[in-house]
Amino acid sequence: MNKQETELQASEIEIIYKSKIPVSERVQVRHSADAFKVFWEHWDKDKIEYCEQFKILLLNQKNAVLGIAEISTGGMTSTIIDPRIVLQHALKCHAVGLILGHNHPSCNPTPSEADVNITKKLAEAGKVMDIQVLDHIILCGDGTYYSLMDECRM
Repeated sequence: MNKQETELQASEIEIIYKSKIPVSERVQVRHSADAFKVFWEHWDKDKIEYCEQFKILLLNQKNAVLGIAEISTGGMTSTIIDPRIVLQHALKCHAVGLILGHNHPSCNPTPSEADVNITKKLAEAGKVMDIQVLDHIILCGDGTYYSLMDECRM
């Protein structure tokens, strides 16, 4: 390989989404309780009161769950959410809707100002890509949750 060929090299990027669940068996999210149940089923109960985690439900145009993705794990009081990572997941599986979810290790489901702000930021970012942020669910280890949509905080 000569020097000119080396300078023209570029890494190949491949984007793949492989659905393992038939369309007829996908869970449909109609209410915040449906979203909570899906999150709860996939949450690591050993960590729910230990550290904050942020996940997203990715939905098709019929609000059927395409998948769930863990975005970040943080400390006792916060975790970092990069909107680019969230949107990468949504674009990869052709999601048209997202439901955000994170836990509060304190078992106080009330959203912080940071929770409300990241919800707004992600909703604005999603608009650019025609991906709607439908709700943000805050889970607690005792099985309770808070829906920002239900409480008109979105």
